[in-house]
Amino acid sequence: MLSRQLIAALGGLALGALASSAQAFSVNIANNAEPGTLDPQKTNGTWETRITRALFEGLVTYAADGSLVPGLAERWEISADGKTYTFHLRDAEWSDGEPITAEDAAFALRRVLEPAIANHNANLYYPIVGARAINAGEADPASLGVETPDAHTLKIHLTQPTAWFLQALAMTEAAPLPAHAIEAAGEHWVEPGKTVSSGAFTLSEWQPQARIVIAKNPHFHAAQNVALDQATFYPIDDAGSALNRFRTGEMDIAYSSVPSSRFAWAKQNLADALRVGPLTAEYFYMFNLHDGQPLADRRVREALNLAVRREVITGQILGQGQTPSTWFVPRGTANAPSGQMAFADMPMEARLTRARQLMKAAGYGPDHPLRLTLNYNTLEDHKKIAVAVAAMWKPLGVEVALVNSEAAVHYATIRQGKFEVARYGMVATINDPFDFLGSYADNGSASRASGYHDAEYDALVARSTGELDPATRQRTLTQAQQRLLDDYALLPLYDYVSVHLVSPRLGGWQSNPMDVHPLRYLEERD
Repeated sequence: MLSRQLIAALGGLALGALASSAQAFSVNIANNAEPGTLDPQKTNGTWETRITRALFEGLVTYAADGSLVPGLAERWEISADGKTYTFHLRDAEWSDGEPITAEDAAFALRRVLEPAIANHNANLYYPIVGARAINAGEADPASLGVETPDAHTLKIHLTQPTAWFLQALAMTEAAPLPAHAIEAAGEHWVEPGKTVSSGAFTLSEWQPQARIVIAKNPHFHAAQNVALDQATFYPIDDAGSALNRFRTGEMDIAYSSVPSSRFAWAKQNLADALRVGPLTAEYFYMFNLHDGQPLADRRVREALNLAVRREVITGQILGQGQTPSTWFVPRGTANAPSGQMAFADMPMEARLTRARQLMKAAGYGPDHPLRLTLNYNTLEDHKKIAVAVAAMWKPLGVEVALVNSEAAVHYATIRQGKFEVARYGMVATINDPFDFLGSYADNGSASRASGYHDAEYDALVARSTGELDPATRQRTLTQAQQRLLDDYALLPLYDYVSVHLVSPRLGGWQSNPMDVHPLRYLEERD
């Protein structure tokens, strides 16, 4: 029989636990969509990287304002010729207590380039010696130009100076990985109970299509500076639902934006929570240019571009401050190139006249319509835009079938090339024009999906990578972008703005062009 003293002691412990639980700082986040994976090297969307960024820290990482700061590397040096980066890792541990070593960093860089991983940003690591050949399956990953002189030192050798290389290393796909955990669990290593993390948080729960819970990592090297105890991500892809659940207090952060139809209301009624800021991102329609596809015909691509009234989409359908674009690289990107599609200043009637002529020359018209499928991922505004664009194309004799699917399915369909026209939102992973232009260059993610290939374009993009003089580099980037635009390889619609809802009780969340908001900096205001 328990003594009264022991019962009292146990009761006191229980009350203490309840008090501690009551003081826990947690947040609920409306996070756009269900992740397809939490393997940081296999993710494709911002809704996934928001989570992986909390779980895995890079050698270089982000401050609250989106600037680059030391991560698992406490310092680094760059050689005088700009081709050797030497990183000195801090004393840090994986969440299972194992030390994080330079070999873990080298392992991750080799793995991200393996063809089987199919990382959509792999081309950002091509400046590393041997990277391109490894990614093409022509060389062993062990041949990559990285070396580990000791457990705390990593050297990376580049083929040429690269202005944006540190930014590429800040992406979660370049973060050191726990080789021991991956070897032990295989493909299941990113499941609760098996995931070994290096970031401020660990994965504690994942109920597909319901929620993902992450908890503070006591082994994180700066755990004493992390105020947040727990974050729960909900895959809410309907902006209206996210708004309603934010209003009721169920959600503390809503990344699902605000429906355009409710934006004016939100500005008036949620002014202290509405965060509208710059965003280095482009909303465009990707064309399938593979042989045998109707959009392999440049005349059709130009006609479809000519007929779209972009200012109607940004001004009348959205109305949140987006900039209508006839370019690809968002104007707010650091060192953004100039240039635009040739018709940009033409009157609308003249554009439509030329569009009809082009369609007729291609063999299409009201009596012989071009039938296209237009794929978009689930969101009210995506549907509104698709319906509007289909109506704008109709006078050309274009009949559009709209195909809606949830985000993971939508982007998988694009990667597999099983589309004709597809809605795409490209959010910068590095604040540099290469992130956009490189995607359409040789073996870039957009090039693979769309089938776009142009040797001169590839050469211009490659030349821009090694050019460190800002003026010369911008001219080269402008030439590259103009070639892509003159080929009408895609249909740009607008430069994004970020529109989020953040509870006024939260501090440490800052709008920034990269839309990066590390949870480790969140604070609870009184």
